[in-house]
Amino acid sequence: MTITTIQSTPGSSGYLDLYPERKMSFFKNPYILGLAAVAGIGGMLFGYDTGVISGALLYIKDDFEAVRQSNFLQETIVSMAIAGAIIGAAAGGWVNDAYGRKMATLIADVIFIFGAIGMAAAPDPYVLILGRLLVGVGVGIASVTAPVYIAEASPSEIRGSLVSTNVLMITGGQFLSYIVNLAFTQVPGTWRWMLGVSAVPAVVQFILMLFLPESPRWLFIKNRKNEAVDVLSKIYDVARLEDEVDFLTAQSEQDRQKRTNIGFGQVFKSKEIRLAFLIGAGLQAFQQFTGINTVMYYSPTIVQMAGFQSNELALMLSLIVAGMNAAGTVLGIYLIDHAGRKFLALSSLAGVFASLILLSVAFLNHSPSDQLYGWLAILGLVLYIAFFSPGMGPVPWTVNSEIYPEEYRGICGGMSATVCWVSNLIVSQSFLSIAEAIGTGSTFLILAGISVLAFLFVLVYVPETKGLTFDEVELIWKERARGKNPDARNLLGGE
Repeated sequence: MTITTIQSTPGSSGYLDLYPERKMSFFKNPYILGLAAVAGIGGMLFGYDTGVISGALLYIKDDFEAVRQSNFLQETIVSMAIAGAIIGAAAGGWVNDAYGRKMATLIADVIFIFGAIGMAAAPDPYVLILGRLLVGVGVGIASVTAPVYIAEASPSEIRGSLVSTNVLMITGGQFLSYIVNLAFTQVPGTWRWMLGVSAVPAVVQFILMLFLPESPRWLFIKNRKNEAVDVLSKIYDVARLEDEVDFLTAQSEQDRQKRTNIGFGQVFKSKEIRLAFLIGAGLQAFQQFTGINTVMYYSPTIVQMAGFQSNELALMLSLIVAGMNAAGTVLGIYLIDHAGRKFLALSSLAGVFASLILLSVAFLNHSPSDQLYGWLAILGLVLYIAFFSPGMGPVPWTVNSEIYPEEYRGICGGMSATVCWVSNLIVSQSFLSIAEAIGTGSTFLILAGISVLAFLFVLVYVPETKGLTFDEVELIWKERARGKNPDARNLLGGE
């Protein structure tokens, strides 16, 4: 493909150079923002569920003696939602491809609502674990669907920022969960209210989603062109609409021909798709193994390990951590389409490494009578979130939403999200046990070592996809399959 052809593609960097004012016009389009916001409620469910259990666990231990006396049972209550998310993410790719992004979202909401009610009414830890499993299935499907829906309904000029709003909803949901936890600390039923309230955003999203359209790209693939054009006409102006329709018409015909017998095995038969998947899955794995959900699931517990024993104080200090997470994500939304995905991830990982070293030093030198190192641990937690949230928070989800060809986007997105959840499960199910066996300081030191490996992975293997259309990103994998390693600027002729 020639440089001229690339630049004439709607939404490409060359196209944007010709019409620089259009980027801001997209941000002023309430229809685009509305689609992203409603789809992003799936991210809020994700964030609320991962955040709320950290505080609820303190009170679940008070109600159930068996939970209080067993680290394994505590880890299982936390991680069973992750096990459910693995199931949901694995099935979510197929559901997205077969029934569409809208239906997948509605299904996720229904499952989540039943799970939330089950948790709130749980008479024993085992029913609670079952409710956590159901909630996890809903979260898993949503984690696949929301980024893809937003990406396919977004102009490429602002795709990174809008997909990152889903991550903002995740961190916002986590922050909200800590506020809810604090609000119910003195209310009879404490943790039941904390967990049951999570049904509310699922109900809200279900109702709003009924009034939203299907992804225009999925509609094109299913040969429902009139519906797709109607959606696109609300996203693009007349000058751009014709180019987009022509482009997607041609692209969808190619994709329909390619979609025959696409399954898990096909991902690994094509070198180009295999390379893309390994990058996407690698980012998701490193996001988890650098410790983010160790911090988010167990931050009140970590605060208590640092010497602050009061449940209320632990929740208050954890609220600061969650607030930093949300604020950092807002910064990431701005930077991801300005600084680029790769630079943002590298900068983030460098700060994560330094913060984990600080946490390790604090816990290795901590004693119950010395609060200096306790406060040093709190500082380490805050700095960790401050560095992680703008970069390694949004970058893996954004990159995964844009690196796969359309015919593989559902299945690869589902597989990559499954890798994320499996990695998450390993971390959440093992943190307390590892910390008890080798010490909290040594555990954070291991995470610091993993962050070094993550930095090298991003530096060597992850391409820059800022401002590229889906077709332009495909060119990267085609070149890499031939043994070359281009970046985005090479493909665009060095502009």
